[in-house]
Amino acid sequence: MTNPLRIGLFGTGRIGQVHAANAASLPGTTLRWICDPALDRGRETAERYGCPGVTGSPEELLAAGDLDAVVVASPTPTHVGLIEACIDRGLPVLCEKPIHLDIRRVDALREKARAASTPIAIGFNRRFDPSIADLHRTVREGGVGRLEQLTIVSRDPEPPGAAYLAASGGIFRDMTIHDLDVARFFIPEIVEVTARAEQSFSPEVAAANDYDTATVVLRGAGGEIVTIVNSRHCSYGYDQRLEAFGDAGAARVENLLPLTTRRFGADAAEGTTAPYYSSFVDRYAEAYRAELREFAEGVRSGTVRNPGFEDGRAALVLADAAQESAESGVAVAVDPSGLAGGEGREGLSASAGRGAAAGPAS
Repeated sequence: MTNPLRIGLFGTGRIGQVHAANAASLPGTTLRWICDPALDRGRETAERYGCPGVTGSPEELLAAGDLDAVVVASPTPTHVGLIEACIDRGLPVLCEKPIHLDIRRVDALREKARAASTPIAIGFNRRFDPSIADLHRTVREGGVGRLEQLTIVSRDPEPPGAAYLAASGGIFRDMTIHDLDVARFFIPEIVEVTARAEQSFSPEVAAANDYDTATVVLRGAGGEIVTIVNSRHCSYGYDQRLEAFGDAGAARVENLLPLTTRRFGADAAEGTTAPYYSSFVDRYAEAYRAELREFAEGVRSGTVRNPGFEDGRAALVLADAAQESAESGVAVAVDPSGLAGGEGREGLSASAGRGAAAGPAS
């Protein structure tokens, strides 16, 4: 039997706990080291999952010599430095999104990442959700004909706390970035971004100089239109839906339910007895497991197929374009070659005449 892949984990916050549980429980992986400057939390996590190594020092984890791969789930400002350190150590790395909030920091590492023989994966887990992956296969195999429209609805149950909002980089770089990657999963070449956003309901979001409601329209190189609908609140739970429409039909991913029980009676022709999931951790639990499973299998085989550094960069370029469009009120053109191999901000330019839109500056 193949020895389990020994994984080191940076960060034991909410998403770090997800990765810790998966690394400890998936067949073929084991959680070997945890690094968190909050040592008490790190030790508690290590004890919970039977991890023998705990440290508050990134250098100690990276120099341990008994790791096969690393998962980075620490705060965003640490991502670039840890990815670079993993490249230097020859350690395959799966890093949570975004790579950084500043495209200049991403581009400063870009050539080194391109030249690295070390696999670099970025945590766009939604590509691994069974329903989204099945919809992608349906579209790829011609199940809706020529894809014309992709509609993504993504609403959170409630806004995050003030401390999170202050460091999040804003709705487009924090929340919409997942939807932008899903859009590129179906339509890799995006040529234009238009965004409209408002401070509709949350004083906490407004205090962070951010938006709580947004709609983004992307135009693909083949004339495809992607519409992304975001909100920072949703009274009925975590709203996650997706529809692909083409000249031969349509296919949808609906919201998932913890239970499929339905009640029929005089007051409801068809009512569910269970609410939608209340968080991304629950809704995308299987996606996170599949993401880590794919990464581990790729490290073993030498062919990692997870979204990579360039995918992470491309999603940030589009998020920056959405921010620019929301602030300026004009569409922002994107050079699709710039998403895969171009120049970042040089790949963006404002399109004329879409009208002004008020909103916070970045």
